[in-house]
Amino acid sequence: MTVTNGPDELEAQFTQWRRYVRRRPELRASDADELEDHLRDSVDELVAIGLRSDEAFLIAVKRMGGLDELSREFAREHSERLWKQLMFTDDTGKSRSQPDLIAMLVCAAGAALSIKAPELFGKRFNGDGTFYSTNLALFAFPWLAAFLLWRRQAGARLCGVLLALFTLGAVGANVYPVADESQSVGLTATHLPIALWFVVGLAYASDDLRSSRRRMDFIRFSGEWFVYLVLIALGGGVLIAFLSGTFDAIGIGSDEFVWNWLLPCGLVAATVVAGWLVEAKQGVIENIAPVLTRLFTPLFAVVLLAFLVTVGWNGSGIEVNRETLVLFDLLLAVVLGLLLYSMSARDPLAPRGTFDILQLALVASALLIDALVLFTMTGRIAEYGTTPNNVAALGENIVLLANLTWTAWLLLGFVRRRRAFAVIERWQTAYLPVYAGWMWAVVLLLPPVFGYR
Repeated sequence: MTVTNGPDELEAQFTQWRRYVRRRPELRASDADELEDHLRDSVDELVAIGLRSDEAFLIAVKRMGGLDELSREFAREHSERLWKQLMFTDDTGKSRSQPDLIAMLVCAAGAALSIKAPELFGKRFNGDGTFYSTNLALFAFPWLAAFLLWRRQAGARLCGVLLALFTLGAVGANVYPVADESQSVGLTATHLPIALWFVVGLAYASDDLRSSRRRMDFIRFSGEWFVYLVLIALGGGVLIAFLSGTFDAIGIGSDEFVWNWLLPCGLVAATVVAGWLVEAKQGVIENIAPVLTRLFTPLFAVVLLAFLVTVGWNGSGIEVNRETLVLFDLLLAVVLGLLLYSMSARDPLAPRGTFDILQLALVASALLIDALVLFTMTGRIAEYGTTPNNVAALGENIVLLANLTWTAWLLLGFVRRRRAFAVIERWQTAYLPVYAGWMWAVVLLLPPVFGYR
């Protein structure tokens, strides 16, 4: 055992370090244990010569080198491990998770069957766009949640809560008396999937709902799920192109099959398959998000700073309408996404660096631009009145603005070495229910407030 002056604090640091190490796809559990033994021995030696436990820990970690460097070294020596992680077998060639595979197939088939069920009532995927645009997530996400609940062995009470939430979403999408051209239809189609995705998050974190760590794991899961879904969609597009071309060559049309069977069934089934892949291959795709984050963070920061300089130089205001407000909402969402994924892959014990300063510049420039847009937009709403669309966009703007404002303050404290990085992580995970609450408010409250117009 490591001898320390503050065992609880030091063990917490070891726990945090161990979690980060075990996210590395190149390292087996035995590798992580071996590294931890070396780290503990080094800490013992440093404590024995008179250092405090926290100083000894930081120096020992520094001596071991960066985890990225360690991972690259392990990857060079054991490159076959990564290939084995991409296969569906373990080192002995046996199935690694056959029950998970069967559960995934059942849930994917359930999703595919459920999206065809409305055709029994005359709702065709290729002919009733309004119905499917507002209900598409209801055919996919409940089955993904069911797979996660099964995998976590969640209790009946939580399963009942999630069933009630999905039912509430179905009510919001189908019960309100809205016309096809109503703004409420568009709001439901765009906001209900996000609201239901947070319900999937409850299923994902059902083993520890109050844990900040599990919420951050869900953020990581969301990004990896999206990466897998895009890859599956690209592969599906190639399949459809070859299918259409080959059958057209023999004079048999395939459009009916593609649009009414392959596309809808494949789309909802792919959401379950992507979730299963993330669960089965944790860490294999995880390194893509940090790479993209490090690539686009400086680019976005330069573009936003250039925009601010141009606005200041020309002295011209920003022409704001609903589309512009939506654009800047998306901008804030992108900035938040870049921030979250850098956090999800960052060593929480690493000192601040140049990239942290770049992130602060990115967040600060986005906030300045959005403040200009928000000021102009509130004036227009006061002059011309409100609509469901601009209230929804304005609310999202305020929700994102509040998060990033406090995030900028926390980042400033971290860059100035006055605050731990873990505080920023906890703030982001604690704010997730605010996003979920606003999405549900848009789906359930705005339509009746504005008379379903």
